[in-house]
This record gives sequence, C-alpha cells and structure tokens, in this order.
Amino acid sequence: MSKLDDNERWKSKMLLTEHVEQYEQQHLPHPGKIITAEERTMLRDCILLPYMETMVQKSIAEIEYSTNILKRLYLAAGQYILEQIMKDLYRLRRELKQRNIRILTEEQSDLVVYHYFYCRGYKERFGMTRDVMRSEISLRLTRYTSELTTLLKESLKERNKET
Repeated sequence: MSKLDDNERWKSKMLLTEHVEQYEQQHLPHPGKIITAEERTMLRDCILLPYMETMVQKSIAEIEYSTNILKRLYLAAGQYILEQIMKDLYRLRRELKQRNIRILTEEQSDLVVYHYFYCRGYKERFGMTRDVMRSEISLRLTRYTSELTTLLKESLKERNKET
C-alpha cells in the first residue's frame, strides 16, 4: 500500500494506461454496433426503392391513359418492374429489422436529403444528394429492365425450340 492510496485527491488526478483501456472498452462503440458498408448499401436501397416505386406507379398510370399501340406490353413490363421493386423493398425491410436497424425521419437541407436511423441503439444520419439519388435510381431501373429483357429473350428461345 502506497502513501497515495489513502489520499482521495490523487484518485481523480492520476490516469494509468490500464484505466484508459478500460474506459475505451466501456464507452467506445463496439464493432458490432457500428453500421457496416453492406448495411449502408442496404439502407441506401431501402431509402431509394420507395421513390422508384412511386415513379413506376406514375409511369404505369400515364401509360394506362395513352393511345399507344404497345400499351399492353408497356403495362406488363411496368407491372413486372413494380413487383420486383416491391419484393426487394420487402426483403430489405425484413433484413434491416433483423439487424436491428430502423429508418426514422427524412430531412432536406439544400440539395442533400438526410435520413435518420437507429442502428443497434445508436442514432445516426445518412445523407444523399439529389444527383446521387437520381443516378442510383437510374442504375437500379436499368438493372430491372435488363432482367426483364433477359427473361423475355429466354422465353423467346424456348418458344423457338418448341416450334
């Protein structure tokens, strides 16, 4: 026992490296509590998919009132893409819920759209510019369209083999 053990004044003044390590272990976020890059991508997609759903629904509504000859084809393609968007959105929401991540409110500041979310007890903010949102939506819609095109080509190949 040293002379400083009984002196209360020194307890608040001295900080050993062991104490610093203990403090950091207790108060710094654990690796399991910080959002990963994969989860950020899922969060981004979960934010963008409702915008895409609205866009496709508006497009389908416009096509319904058009007099285009290929109206039925466009409607079928739009319905297929809308179903895929809704399936992906459902899957992402379920996965985020399993990972204990909740999206809260949306806030717009200048050209940036911020979304607040809780990730395993920690509240964070996720922001995207409108340009990034547009380009990501465009990429996703292109991917859905190419999937539909691939399905149609495969269907045509099978039909040609049968005849």
